[in-house]
Amino acid sequence: MDAQYVEVGINLLRQCLALQENETLLVVCDRLKKEIAEALCEAGRRIGSESILMVMAERQRDGEEPPAPIAEAMKQANVVVCATEFSLTHTKARKNAAAAGVRVATMPGITEDMLVEGAISADYEQVKERTEKVTEILTRGRQVRIEKDGKILRFSIDGASGIPSTGMYLNPGESGNLPSGEAYIAPLLGTASGEIVVDGSVAGIGKIDSPLTITVEGGRLVDAKGSVADRLLATLGDGDGRMLGEFGIGTNDKARVTGNVLEDEKVYGTIHVAFGSNITFGGTIDAGVHIDLVVHEPDVYIDDVQILSRGKLTI
Repeated sequence: MDAQYVEVGINLLRQCLALQENETLLVVCDRLKKEIAEALCEAGRRIGSESILMVMAERQRDGEEPPAPIAEAMKQANVVVCATEFSLTHTKARKNAAAAGVRVATMPGITEDMLVEGAISADYEQVKERTEKVTEILTRGRQVRIEKDGKILRFSIDGASGIPSTGMYLNPGESGNLPSGEAYIAPLLGTASGEIVVDGSVAGIGKIDSPLTITVEGGRLVDAKGSVADRLLATLGDGDGRMLGEFGIGTNDKARVTGNVLEDEKVYGTIHVAFGSNITFGGTIDAGVHIDLVVHEPDVYIDDVQILSRGKLTI
């Protein structure tokens, strides 16, 4: 076990999750992330907590639920960390654990490099302040317009609540990614129309070498053109996986686009849209899949007020 990973784990558990020696820590992992999970579990033990490791088989896609015994155990801990290949962020298991008062950090696709470099090294007090400002703007907003390379995507967020993923989950029921730094929201079902150029990365595929152009009508992805289009469509399936489920803005100035969406979607200056499930953060889509697509340097308007100019926050 790498001593550096354990030390990083101690800092994360203390600073970002406020783990105490009298609390129970549950680390959920799959076989691909077991080494990192073991280091996090050891970090919890050194803090003095009751630390438990549960290992499952890899899920097939982001948003797929963990086995029922793990979902149940997640509700019983004080703190849960999910170090997995595919994301448990937008699952009922994560939502139910948070509803039970558990502090939950999900780390989908976490790598050894990400554990010690990039987004993880951010000043999370600054990330928190920036994220909460953007979240407030999203919550107040009604209409979103995204412009890039001559393409425009529009949708409504009227009445929806923005969600902050600050990287600091210190109070009962708080949850989000680690590393983190994003504000996101569930667009109103069926309101999205237009096109968007994706030139960063796609969850489960990685960094893309050439742009992907997505066409949306009535909130549903109806066409995708580009070298990874067929792979994206196959992952989303023909059902509700093709519905626009999320719009997010990255707020972490230390994050890098590496091809791993856990870090990519947090990069300051990027946005991301996701297709599929959003029932865990205020939407109604329950598709069993959630795929994020990252966009570099867009222009973004909320209620015709520009908040991002070529990826720079104007607030």
